[in-house]
Amino acid sequence: MNPANPRHPRILTVANQKGGVGKTTTAINLGTALAAIGEEVLLVDLDPQGNASTGLGIDHKDRGISTADVLTGRATLREAIVDTSVPRLAIAPSTLDLLGVELEISRDSERAIRLKKALQALGDGGPERQLSYVLIDCPPSLNLLTINALTAADAVVVPLQCEFFALEGLSQLLRTVEQVRSSLNPNLVIQGIMLTMFDPRNKLSGQVVADVREFMGKKVYETIIPRNVRLSEAPSYGKPALLYDLKCSGSQAYLKLASELIQRERADHARDFALLS
Repeated sequence: MNPANPRHPRILTVANQKGGVGKTTTAINLGTALAAIGEEVLLVDLDPQGNASTGLGIDHKDRGISTADVLTGRATLREAIVDTSVPRLAIAPSTLDLLGVELEISRDSERAIRLKKALQALGDGGPERQLSYVLIDCPPSLNLLTINALTAADAVVVPLQCEFFALEGLSQLLRTVEQVRSSLNPNLVIQGIMLTMFDPRNKLSGQVVADVREFMGKKVYETIIPRNVRLSEAPSYGKPALLYDLKCSGSQAYLKLASELIQRERADHARDFALLS
């Protein structure tokens, strides 16, 4: 349950404008790991490619109502939600219709807060389940879909591949987060930066880890997600890695990350409460 407010879920956006950094893999497996340790989780798929939906086994014929319908006002978020094979993990799936959403809502004065309002309406209606976390999977770009996700979120989780241009991409995302904070969502924070696709045999991976930790300090999670074949294979079977192969190094890393994330949330809440007391 959200440690800050037991009546409302904690909303985390998983974002990075660079593709291939493990963003959707993180959304799927972090959501599964949180559910595995007892949290009620909703994953909102905002990527037109719909890889999070596919990776959780949601067939295209079962996506009659998608996040595109939610953002354009043709349906409520509650109507879009479908259960997955993972207990306590549901998803609002995506379709290619999301590609046209930006153009459709571009002239709306509330275009950047569509998702925020949809999530608020879900809570106001008395959800069938008491959600602990909402995870939002973004497209690999800084477009209106990503802006909606950042505006709706309490915090951002940033997957960062252990490769040469990692810090360059991170700087661009941090600027976008700051812009959203100054104009649309003053409470938005970086919950944490997670290093993905780490290969201990590669000296560059180790150097990237050191550089990112020096640059971002305690914002970087201790848990590092390794480069792991089983993580890559799992989506083709419509399963999170934790169901496909619980014992693989990638699955174990995401379980550790989920625990670290919750501990960080509780520590932040305790610190905020102490400041208010």
